[in-house]
Amino acid sequence: MVATDTDRLRPAIHPVYPRLMCAYLHERGFENDAIFRGTRLQWEQLLGEHRYLSLEQVSRLERRAVALTGTPWLGLEIGAATSVSAHGPLGYAVISAPDLRAVLKVVARFVAVRFQLVELSFEEDEREGRLTLHEKVDLGDMREFNAGSILATYFQLVDTVTSRRLRDARIQVPFEAPPWAEHYEQRLGCPVTFGADHLAITLPKPVLDTPCLTADPGLHRTALRDCEHQLKQLQSGGPLSQRIGIELLDGDGQYPTLEDMAARFAMSPRTLIRKLKSEGTRYQELLDDVRGELAAWYLLETDLPVERIAERLGYQDPSNFSRTFQRWFGVSPRQMRREQ
Repeated sequence: MVATDTDRLRPAIHPVYPRLMCAYLHERGFENDAIFRGTRLQWEQLLGEHRYLSLEQVSRLERRAVALTGTPWLGLEIGAATSVSAHGPLGYAVISAPDLRAVLKVVARFVAVRFQLVELSFEEDEREGRLTLHEKVDLGDMREFNAGSILATYFQLVDTVTSRRLRDARIQVPFEAPPWAEHYEQRLGCPVTFGADHLAITLPKPVLDTPCLTADPGLHRTALRDCEHQLKQLQSGGPLSQRIGIELLDGDGQYPTLEDMAARFAMSPRTLIRKLKSEGTRYQELLDDVRGELAAWYLLETDLPVERIAERLGYQDPSNFSRTFQRWFGVSPRQMRREQ
């Protein structure tokens, strides 16, 4: 399997953000049946699991949210409605920072603990400072949603920690101006340039010295320590269930038994079962999740015949694969391909 095939399927987004998106839709009066229709996700799944979600999973939910609300700039609305506490230790490191410069440096260093699809860099010269976002994975048709959410989240954080709305900034976004472009300047309160190479926020140098009203040196040290711990855990692969999921995703049709997987992680099968249970899952659930995501991806994104997809996923009998697929998604593989 070509490595880039699975980039959109790798765990990369903290589950709190799709939860908050659903909570936003609940407040707008939408029920779970409507929210999750066609997303291959469930509310109970989002609440009960702590594994990061993939871009492919969250994109399905984002498309559904935009379709339900009829609000193409929905990322802006959800980002602005997200509280500081939703960002965990990263949020607390931001609100306890001494000044806006430190805020930008914290966000640039630790964005991966919540959102691993991008990298942020902060650069400063004698006139201004700039926070620039680079996509590690092509966000595709969800670029605008995620850019809007990131921008609105940034200004919401800044409004929380400073004594005035710091709108003497310049924004660049990496997509062409949509028909609803006016919503960006209305929501963000500063000039927005469309069609740039990267998302960037540029601030005059004096603004970077703005002190944070919520500065707390003790809390800042603790939050930074927690962020470093989470970053190291993610760099090592994350929770056991996530590391196993990645192993299965990279298996290219070779799916080990529970016993073989336990041996890969140098533990007994009983220990593996116990550790996965503590993370709210089972080995078979992880295997089904990976096979299901890959099956849907191959069906919707490639022209591979169903028989070949079944073979890639380790099924010798295509009819057995079709029955399992029907159980996963409620439709046959061919129905899903026809209805895309």
